[in-house]
Amino acid sequence: MGASKDSFASIAPIDWWSDFFNGLAVEFWRVAIPEDVTRREADFLWRHLKLVPGARVLDVPCGAGRLAIPIGLRGARVTGVDVSAEFVEASRQEAARAGVHGEWIRGDMRDLPAGAGFDAAFCFGNSFGYLDEAGNRAFLAALSAALRTGARFALDYGQTPESIFPRLVPRQEAEIGGMRFEEETRYDALSGRIENRFTISRGERSETKLASQAVHTVREVVRMLDEVGLSTRAIYGSADEQPFDLGAERLLVVAEKA
Repeated sequence: MGASKDSFASIAPIDWWSDFFNGLAVEFWRVAIPEDVTRREADFLWRHLKLVPGARVLDVPCGAGRLAIPIGLRGARVTGVDVSAEFVEASRQEAARAGVHGEWIRGDMRDLPAGAGFDAAFCFGNSFGYLDEAGNRAFLAALSAALRTGARFALDYGQTPESIFPRLVPRQEAEIGGMRFEEETRYDALSGRIENRFTISRGERSETKLASQAVHTVREVVRMLDEVGLSTRAIYGSADEQPFDLGAERLLVVAEKA
């Protein structure tokens, strides 16, 4: 299913995400997603979160504001939370250039403002599953607590076994935005996690980073959401609303707070 264990010198520490998103990793992810993909995802979120101008929307983790900013341009009041200081600063800069008056907060995704009464929230960019099992559940609980009753939540998750196993390859390479990106992947059955080694290069600069992400079935994801009061309304296999099926590129879940 993946590369042999010998292809990795070590596995990622459980808190790999705490210092992963800096340097070339931030620069790469700011240019990696094509504009038409961002537009389709923003359209998906606006439609399925039932957003209207003035709605209070939480984006966690927000990265460089790739989706929060276009949603803010449509009139929503956006708040972005991210553990990366570089991403938060990038969000502030991009929002200022776009004329979006959002709130950008550096913080842990498990530490969200309970009772804040957000009208909607989303977790996109395949950013779910970074934490251990308790941490992932704590994030969903904190997210639910930050929403008002009837608010909607959209989750983008690319590591369900239904998605990842039919197309898992041990190594991928790409040239994007003048940067070289190399990815090595394996599945660790004992931990139930996908493990990655990323090498990002530009000119003479090169950084290698380890990452790890939990693998949960669609059924498990829906159950975890239900446990924190988020009832699943629909699942899709793409932002173009293709049905989710075996081999779908990702899982998109739309849920509502009971």
